[in-house]
Amino acid sequence: MSKFFKFLTASLIAIFAVGSLTACAPAAPVDMAAYSAVIDVRTPEETASGYLEGSLLYDFNGGQFAEQISTLDKSANYFIYCRSGNRANGAIDQMKAAGFTGELKNGGSLAAAAEATGLSVVK
Repeated sequence: MSKFFKFLTASLIAIFAVGSLTACAPAAPVDMAAYSAVIDVRTPEETASGYLEGSLLYDFNGGQFAEQISTLDKSANYFIYCRSGNRANGAIDQMKAAGFTGELKNGGSLAAAAEATGLSVVK
């Protein structure tokens, strides 16, 4: 029995280690021609330090997000990013609830989004 538990523990550690390595892999490049717009959902204080060139700056927590997205084409595809990906997920959920049917891609953080899209960070 003891050998079985050692084997099981070693197997689980190996599986976790391999899974962790793939989570750190760089994101695949994104074909930006497939997206109508890039949306940065960070605060004005955060975007003041830089944002992806051409991004729509829609502060998810600013109280006007629903109004801002109401002007967008609901059938189009959008690439959305924030500081860590959490607000982008919230924005995507809200956009889906508002009837958006196109692809809504969470680009994660500014750095991850810049790497995936190839867009420049501007101030």
